[in-house]
Amino acid sequence: MLIGIIIGSTRKPRAAPQIAQFVLDTIENSETYQKQSAKPTLRLIDLAHWNLPLYDESKVPSQIKSTEEYDHEHTRRWSREVQKYDAFIFVTPQYNWGYPAVLKNAIDFLYNEWHGKPAMVVTYGEHGGTKCNEQLTLVLQGIRMLPTDSTVTLAFPDRKTLVDAATGADLGLSNSSVESFWEGEKSQIEKAYANLLQIYSRAVQPS
Repeated sequence: MLIGIIIGSTRKPRAAPQIAQFVLDTIENSETYQKQSAKPTLRLIDLAHWNLPLYDESKVPSQIKSTEEYDHEHTRRWSREVQKYDAFIFVTPQYNWGYPAVLKNAIDFLYNEWHGKPAMVVTYGEHGGTKCNEQLTLVLQGIRMLPTDSTVTLAFPDRKTLVDAATGADLGLSNSSVESFWEGEKSQIEKAYANLLQIYSRAVQPS
């Protein structure tokens, strides 16, 4: 099983890569993951590296049945990338009660490549990004993904941490010798991950 962790912010500076890595590390160190005999591979997908333009395809994505039907090579590359994965974890900040346009754009380029795949949503912000979590979950349902019932909202503990995140400062999330300020939220991540596995298991079972 290959799980893509999509980094939903491309602004510079940004905290998104270190928060996505924190999610990845939390999963790999969790009891749920450690008990798996066949451990999934988790891989970061940074939208900043893809540099997709604003949607510029001539056909409606839901009508595209083959990668080669897309007009542009950047879309064909993105299509091939998304097809590799069995499930996705979306890690995104909240912007003005919503999620970043770059993430919506990346989602909207495709349809069938997302269809039927399990998805987990992790949002962060001053209050955890609850509003964008709800919005993104609704959009994922719209492209017929299978979102987890359990979602993750990571709230910054104070104003200083929020400012540090906005300026791309090291939040200390990767230091295993120091307890993270999101230590208590690790159980949220593990619960949502376990839910993701359940959905995947049901999706791949023969009818």
